[in-house]
Amino acid sequence: MNDQRSAVEPAAAAVAVPEAVSALDGTGPARPGGRRAALAPVALVVAGGLSVQFGSAVAALLMPRAGALGVVTLRLAVAAVVLLIVCRPKWRGHSRADWGTVVAFGVAMGAMNMLFYQALDRIPLGAAVTLEVLGPLALSVAASRRLINLVWAGLALGGVFLLGGGGFDRLDPVGAAFALGAGAMWAAYIVFSARTGRRFPQADGLALAMAVAAVLSLPLGILESGAKLAVPSTLAMGAAVALMSSVLPYTLELMALRRLPAPTFAVLMSLEPAIAATAGFLILDQALTATDALAIALVIGASMGAVRSQVGGGRRKKANA
Repeated sequence: MNDQRSAVEPAAAAVAVPEAVSALDGTGPARPGGRRAALAPVALVVAGGLSVQFGSAVAALLMPRAGALGVVTLRLAVAAVVLLIVCRPKWRGHSRADWGTVVAFGVAMGAMNMLFYQALDRIPLGAAVTLEVLGPLALSVAASRRLINLVWAGLALGGVFLLGGGGFDRLDPVGAAFALGAGAMWAAYIVFSARTGRRFPQADGLALAMAVAAVLSLPLGILESGAKLAVPSTLAMGAAVALMSSVLPYTLELMALRRLPAPTFAVLMSLEPAIAATAGFLILDQALTATDALAIALVIGASMGAVRSQVGGGRRKKANA
């Protein structure tokens, strides 16, 4: 979660960890091996995606006890403590610009989580993630000058139109707005994760940014939930959400990015809405209609197409250089 070269790399590959951007540059080492060795990092990324989305489903179960903001506070606080203990980042020796970058990263991270969990409290998990992924997709399309990406953008908009039933009257409009806001913060997260990765070694910047996000969410969580956050069973579920949605997927993806080809990683990350819909169905009993499934498929296809176009265009530029 480390070295980034561009703040506008394809978003689908920079969802959870800053190293995703360097992976998309094609600079990550590829290690030879058999089929098992080749499939191992793919399995790690899929496991990370499953962990994130099923963690979100558990968070939805926790919301009646602690509220949306309370769940965010528990998740970010526990994740910050774990990352600070594991990474042991240096607090001294950083410039004012370094701290400005990591604070902006933390603000984007905290806002992304708070908005997403507000959406999750109002609309199904699959729909929330589908709308949220539009932020990174828009960033990817905007960063590219290729006309084909307009096609992917249109495909994604078609999926959103179907998901909203032609006007979002089928979805809670406030929940949909929160999910779109979370997508905008996801795009900001990508930009500032790249800048943080250039300024801080290893996962130090991520740990510090997580601490910033936790501090920002703490007063809101206490205001909404108060003493409910101290209930042992609520704390235990909050810790589980933090481990499933932050600590475990970050670790798995960090391991995978050392060996996984950039296009493969990007495409796998584009499958998040489908994983979210599955988690919503299995844990929250949120059944999908045929229209919902088609809408999610369109957004996934648009994200995969945009990422592959971006990666292919980058390779051609390098070949012609």
